[in-house]
Amino acid sequence: MAVNFNQIVEEFKNTNWKDAGTWGALPKLAVMLVILVGMPIGGYFLVNQTQIEQIEEGRQKEAKLKDEYVNKKKQAINLDLHRQQLREIDTQFGALLKQLPNKSQMDALLVDINQAGLGRGLQFELFKPHPSGEMRREFYAELPIQVKVTGTYHDMGAFASDVGQLSRIVTLQDVAIAAEQQSGNLTMEATARTFRYLDDDEVAEQRKASKKGPGKK
Repeated sequence: MAVNFNQIVEEFKNTNWKDAGTWGALPKLAVMLVILVGMPIGGYFLVNQTQIEQIEEGRQKEAKLKDEYVNKKKQAINLDLHRQQLREIDTQFGALLKQLPNKSQMDALLVDINQAGLGRGLQFELFKPHPSGEMRREFYAELPIQVKVTGTYHDMGAFASDVGQLSRIVTLQDVAIAAEQQSGNLTMEATARTFRYLDDDEVAEQRKASKKGPGKK
């Protein structure tokens, strides 16, 4: 039986789709096929697709939880090691802190620096705290001292070595050396920086100032 495609096309064109009672056999068959094919597809997108997305979200959460579990397990395994390292750091920090004088010991330290120079035969032309004054950090304070001494090259080198070997931390910075033509001696200008640790009240005050930030009262 030959199919007349023109007749089929004409039948679909003449179909009143708003009045199902007038539909011919072919339009009814076409609508039925659309319903039979469209319902499973629509059901897939409305139901199955949502479930697939939920499953995928569940897989992602599972992977995230596994990673968190592995990380926490590693931390638990290394907890004793971390505690040991923390104790060692505290011990080292305490040893370094002991190298800093407290407020009452600063005068004695300044005398030690002065005596180190005099003991090497240097003449002090200037030895006073920097105009900027003491600079406080989180748990310690830094005091820069302006120093100007005159002496031989050998004596200055020995003075710098003596300062470096003091029981307290002292550094020489911004060093400038000039030769005196008449005497043949050298003049050295430098900034000696020494440090002290803050007492509990000073630490609390410094932390309070840090929280306020610059310019806040």
